[in-house]
Amino acid sequence: MRKILLTSLLLMALSFFVHAQTPFQGEDVQHYTFNLKLSDESDVIKGKAEVTIKFTANVPEVQLNLVKKNARGKGMLVSSISENGKVLKFEQDSDVVHILAPQKIKNIRTFTIGYEGIPADGLIIAKNRFGHRTFFGDNWPNRAHNWIPCADYPSDKASLDFIVTAPDHYQVISNGLKVEEKQLADHEKLTHWKESGLLPTKVMVIGVAEFAIQQSGLVNGVPVYTYVFPENKDAGFKSYAYAPDILAWYMKKIGPYAYKKLANVESKTIYGGMENSSAIFYYEGSPLSGHRMEELEAHEIAHQWFGDQASETAWKNIWLSEGFATYMTNCYLEHKYGHDTLVKRETFDRRKAIRFERQRLSPVIDSTQTDLPALIDANSYEKGAWVLHMLRRKLGDTIFWQGIRAYYAKYNGSNASTDDLRQEMEKVSGQDLKQFFTQWLFTAGHPDLDITWHYDADKKALNISIIQKQTLPYIFPLEFSVDGKLYTAIVLSGKNDMTVPLSIKPTNIETDPNVNLFATFTTKEQL
Repeated sequence: MRKILLTSLLLMALSFFVHAQTPFQGEDVQHYTFNLKLSDESDVIKGKAEVTIKFTANVPEVQLNLVKKNARGKGMLVSSISENGKVLKFEQDSDVVHILAPQKIKNIRTFTIGYEGIPADGLIIAKNRFGHRTFFGDNWPNRAHNWIPCADYPSDKASLDFIVTAPDHYQVISNGLKVEEKQLADHEKLTHWKESGLLPTKVMVIGVAEFAIQQSGLVNGVPVYTYVFPENKDAGFKSYAYAPDILAWYMKKIGPYAYKKLANVESKTIYGGMENSSAIFYYEGSPLSGHRMEELEAHEIAHQWFGDQASETAWKNIWLSEGFATYMTNCYLEHKYGHDTLVKRETFDRRKAIRFERQRLSPVIDSTQTDLPALIDANSYEKGAWVLHMLRRKLGDTIFWQGIRAYYAKYNGSNASTDDLRQEMEKVSGQDLKQFFTQWLFTAGHPDLDITWHYDADKKALNISIIQKQTLPYIFPLEFSVDGKLYTAIVLSGKNDMTVPLSIKPTNIETDPNVNLFATFTTKEQL
């Protein structure tokens, strides 16, 4: 997911705080089938959901998240729940449907839930900028249960079908492959999309609108499509055309693409981009952004590996999604435009993340944060990306990319924690990375360095003093360029000294010339 340019707009769109859902103990959803009926007469959606659940423990009742109809008339009202035609008793509170049917461990049951209502959020029903009615799922972080009954947290992943009945002037895009489209009576059309992979609810969506559609490429057998509003057809087909090259590079660098297609879709998402699996939604007007779409597409397509397929176990590990997508974007652009592009982007990201620290000093892994929109910050994105950048420099390119591929291969289709990533990188590298992960991810702040140098003409030596001004010392390598020659100091404590044999006094000393350390520093001559 890519942040929109003004955080205030996001906070206005999310006019309430979204808090993490508590996972339902003993339940593991295997599959969803969402049968939805949409109309142009009202914003009411009529739904029938079939939810197959495997029980991993004995439970006194079955629970699913679904926002109940409120006093303003927004929300979903459940009318019936059954299993194999047998009517079941249930209760619905403001956020959870309780199916009053005890289950035993290892049971696999399918429940059919009838419901309808006007979504309070999650499914955005609104006119686009051209005055045409549209319907777009926008589930991140846990807004899916505003319009579909589900286990609305990233650790529960399931396959799914969306079967949408809507007026026939619309096209429908969703996750997976379109397996059926048929004309119905009264100018209606049924469209059925099927996704056999396992997805978290944050990326399960439909998009229903009038689209101009183009297949922009075929990458290793995967078709790549562009869906834009017809008025943006010419600009959109051109702006979205970066996707095939991006997809091909990630396939080669990370591993096989997990889905059967990739669609890039102009939408009404409140974000800059939303990485819905195989159906990425971009902000309205994105077709007019020209070359800036390359960065945005690179970010969202990277999420198809990191966030969608290898998903975080819990929201505190969101950097495994957003930090990865940010750094993979930097790496793709480095590959295409050269090393200087990476240096510029890392410089910008470092400045942004350190500026954020001055507003809120917290670690990247922030277990105290329950306000999920607040995780859309420079810790999760830019500092998370910087951790990967430093890890790459620590391990070297070959070992780093071997580790990334091994991590993805192991957690493809499931969930991972930060420790899971660390352990995979340790296996590949043969190094103990606990100290590295602890100081950069679980510790707030960064090294703040006071660096002084003095040239001793008698001893023909350059003496460099490195003092860490922050309370807790870090351990890291620090590079210096001395008249163009590169030296590295291994900083182990709060005060460190380094001596470089040098025949003449240097004319230029530069700290961290290749932008490889997440730190602030001043460098001056000691007179």
